[in-house]
Amino acid sequence: MVAGATGLVGQEILAVLLADKAYRSVHVLGRRKLQRNDPQLTQQVVDFTSLPRLPKADEAYIALGTTIKVAGSKAAFSAIDLDAVVALARAARASGATKLGVVSAMGADPKSSVFYNQIKGEMEEALASLGFQSLVIARPSLLAGERAALGQAARRGEHIGLVVSTLLKPLIPANYRAIDARDVAHALVHAVQAATAGSYRLLSGEMQGASRRSTP
Repeated sequence: MVAGATGLVGQEILAVLLADKAYRSVHVLGRRKLQRNDPQLTQQVVDFTSLPRLPKADEAYIALGTTIKVAGSKAAFSAIDLDAVVALARAARASGATKLGVVSAMGADPKSSVFYNQIKGEMEEALASLGFQSLVIARPSLLAGERAALGQAARRGEHIGLVVSTLLKPLIPANYRAIDARDVAHALVHAVQAATAGSYRLLSGEMQGASRRSTP
């Protein structure tokens, strides 16, 4: 099960799952349907504030995320990055999912003075209490990818950060370098597949290059 498949990381998670013959079917949840057809893909349009009972799944992946600027307010941001994520995870757990992979962010901390990081931290804390056999949380740094191709608005701060990160890459520690969305997706899916009981966090540095490492 995948939620957030229209986003930078979510679309890459979906691609990894559809290419893996270990999965008989992949069920996508979203506020709108994707323009793609695959034999093992099913789609369900949902309202994240009022979720129906979800179909049975073994693994769930949640890659929802926005910014305060795009959402329009702190409350609207929290409704997506905290409330919707937790609601989806709870519904997936109720439908039988035992493994959960979630995209969070570097710096997530419920006690942070930065609102964005605080909400991400609260989200992580809430997910840990839901009883999944395995919980894998990816904490990427600045994401690199083509937002325009997804119909998403450009993020000026993100663009500046990517330019600086590229210019100063040799001097920036691995955990703080910009990371390709494909690397995050590959690292998260493979970590969920390999996970035994417990909670795990993937830092940005260890996810760097994951898509290359998984290519035969």
